[in-house]
Amino acid sequence: MKEWRTTFCAMCAMGCGLEVLVEDNRMVKVRADKRNLRSEGYVCRKGTSVVHHQHNADRLLHPLKRVGSGFQRISWEQAISEIAEKMQATLDGYGPRSLAFMGGGGVGCHFEAGFMVSLMRALGSQYYYNPLGQEFSGYFWAMGEASGSQCVLFDADIHHADMLVTAGWNGMQSHQIPQAPRVLKEFSRNPDKLLVVIDPRKSETAKLADIHLALRPGTDALLTRAMIAIIVQEGWHDRDYIERHVSGFDQIEPWFSDFDAKAALEVCELDYDQVREVCHQFATRTSCMRPDLGVFMNRHSTATSYLHVILWAICGRIGVPGGHVIPGTIAAFGRHTDWDDPDVWHTLATDFAPTNGVFPPAVLPEEILSGHPQRIRSLYVSQANPLRSYPDTSAYEEAFERLDLLVTTEVAMTETAALSHYVLPATSAFEKWDSTFFPLTFPEVFFNMRRPIVEAEGERLEDGEILVRLADRLGLIPEIPESLYVAAKGERPRFFAELMKYALATPDVLERMPFVLGKTLGPVLGSTHLAALWGMLQVLPEQAQENAVRAGFQAGPGLGEEIFQGVLEHPQGLWIGRADVERNLELLQTPDGKVNVYIPRMAERVQSIDAASEARALEPDPPYPLVLNAGRHFDKNANTLLRNPAWNKRGRVCTLLMNPADAEALQLSDAQMVRVITEAGEELIELEVTDATRRGLVIMPHGFGLVYDGEVFGANANRLAKNTNRDEFAATPLHKYVRCSVEAAS
Repeated sequence: MKEWRTTFCAMCAMGCGLEVLVEDNRMVKVRADKRNLRSEGYVCRKGTSVVHHQHNADRLLHPLKRVGSGFQRISWEQAISEIAEKMQATLDGYGPRSLAFMGGGGVGCHFEAGFMVSLMRALGSQYYYNPLGQEFSGYFWAMGEASGSQCVLFDADIHHADMLVTAGWNGMQSHQIPQAPRVLKEFSRNPDKLLVVIDPRKSETAKLADIHLALRPGTDALLTRAMIAIIVQEGWHDRDYIERHVSGFDQIEPWFSDFDAKAALEVCELDYDQVREVCHQFATRTSCMRPDLGVFMNRHSTATSYLHVILWAICGRIGVPGGHVIPGTIAAFGRHTDWDDPDVWHTLATDFAPTNGVFPPAVLPEEILSGHPQRIRSLYVSQANPLRSYPDTSAYEEAFERLDLLVTTEVAMTETAALSHYVLPATSAFEKWDSTFFPLTFPEVFFNMRRPIVEAEGERLEDGEILVRLADRLGLIPEIPESLYVAAKGERPRFFAELMKYALATPDVLERMPFVLGKTLGPVLGSTHLAALWGMLQVLPEQAQENAVRAGFQAGPGLGEEIFQGVLEHPQGLWIGRADVERNLELLQTPDGKVNVYIPRMAERVQSIDAASEARALEPDPPYPLVLNAGRHFDKNANTLLRNPAWNKRGRVCTLLMNPADAEALQLSDAQMVRVITEAGEELIELEVTDATRRGLVIMPHGFGLVYDGEVFGANANRLAKNTNRDEFAATPLHKYVRCSVEAAS
């Protein structure tokens, strides 16, 4: 029997609504869900290709244990027992710093993260490595210093703006906001709106722009300092807003009042008058800026994000409609971690602290290989593939060979799983209850919970359920009274009362709550993740409760249950809150309630970014005369989630983009195989000669080099990215600025 079932995509953070035709427990056809309140019938080709994610030759069915050079099927009981025993032995022998965890749900399945973090803390470890530390650490840190918490972010309110500046974001291909191509096309077509794109190359988004600032690669920080200087020197900054809502401006104003913006823009290879006009428009219009990985994973990553905050603040663009707003959320977006807090761990070998509760993956190989007595020896990886997703594949391979224990929980046999001691089969996004928590709408707060639309085959389990079993075997779950199991089978308000009674009487139970809910309510609801959602909704933060009431839910003790029922009844999603637009700045958590623009730790770095120093730093390196952008976003890559290359049957897929002038100088031709060489390694890739990139800049996509069904498809960009080529503050890898050479393949 065929049936159309409602779900949403898990191939990127946007989670566009889908309808999937299911026949004999197989997904056979996909179309956009027009009822989804956020995507409204939009879907990209990745979303329509999710069948290849669900059904592929590398899907895992049973727990596996490495034996010699291969794997042996084992039972769940044996797998959990042996993993727990080995983790406990590591903990007893070397202490909690020897244990680390990596993962947390990727882009579309976040519920596992709560179980993983709870397990990590129960074992005494703080080492949590997550993709956010690969991309956004510097951004989160800068926002946190300005707002008072790394969980409070400034998001571009594009829908209410009449000027949008993008920086390092190719939204026509990489999304990052709901319906990005639709939004950008409408913005571009509107004669009353102004679209400015800052990007070294003429990207698909740049082709829509009213103004394209094709800056020299790696000069984003210098450009931003020059823009602030122009605005300050011209007197275009919003003095009234600064007086009321900004602290620290007097301390930073000298950094810009005498800065030579013209000299800086010459190094950026930009026209001064054009940049000056962009500055004037940004300072006087309802404007916002949308930075992305082209900035976050580039030179001066954290400093650039800090300079962006200063730019937005002095123009009065933070906390106002059409500017940079603090969106409402259903849950805290991470966990604030103060770098100077003595209780917050720093990595032992590299001395990096976590941002938003997350350590940077770029340092993990050094931490494993350090030789320190407390080096990381046991690593639990879930829904992550560091051997293709994180910088310096060679360093990761060497490090993973040194681990005493590597466990991978995954949907398919990834490159990381293939090196593991134990591989645990997880349900896919379409076989379980799960969701994403990225706060990407304003003022409304959107949420939907993906439900199973096909039954899991073999012995696959929810990620959260696997972690509950592991915590139970490790003895980390407090004894649960029989009365709580009985209450879970009855009315949920009664269960909540029993749960609170148990929590008040039992030490540490609040920290272990995901496991308690998983064991008691999980079997009743048929999902540990669904049980976690119910628990989370019962203890919503005050702000989330106020937002929910503004959206039409009833205030009081039944609020969480009402939202939970709404989620169950609306597989296409629903609005669960509405932010208070007029009081947005009250969400700041700084001591004085203002945007803090003076960050002492960044003062010296910002002042060192000038025309002379940048000109010297950007001089070509003779062995590596070209700059590689190792991470092109386009509609033919999906991280490592779509492993079956069949979804990319048409067109040229994994190629190295090179300007015709560079190709001629190197005597290279279109479609020939070339070798890209960096300090980290080398890769073979097909050359694509095109004027879509500028001279001196070559570009390749990420998410390739996958080993699928025994064959390698495409080139691995992370083999070329050295993990030590990273931001000095947040250790964000600088994928967008990798020095390289290119030669014909022999």
